[in-house]
Amino acid sequence: MSYGYVVAHVDVTDQNAFEKYSSQVSLVTEAFGGQYLAREGQQESLEGVEPLGNRTVIIRFDSYKKALKWYHSNEYTELVKLRQAGSNGS
Repeated sequence: MSYGYVVAHVDVTDQNAFEKYSSQVSLVTEAFGGQYLAREGQQESLEGVEPLGNRTVIIRFDSYKKALKWYHSNEYTELVKLRQAGSNGS
């Protein structure tokens, strides 16, 4: 099976605003078959450039197509506004 992955480097700038996003995103992600492999925790770049942000998120989907379907879904698109209100990232 060829999985699809979403990798995000997030810098939380407003914890309260970001919590509105994080309290809802898991249900949407799981509804599209996404599985979180990494969400938070201490991180350090052992080689090269430091990661962008203070949090790295990795989500695995059954395929690249399913990852894109989740990202472009109406359900997730509504949550993006909340994420952007409380963080910067890629």
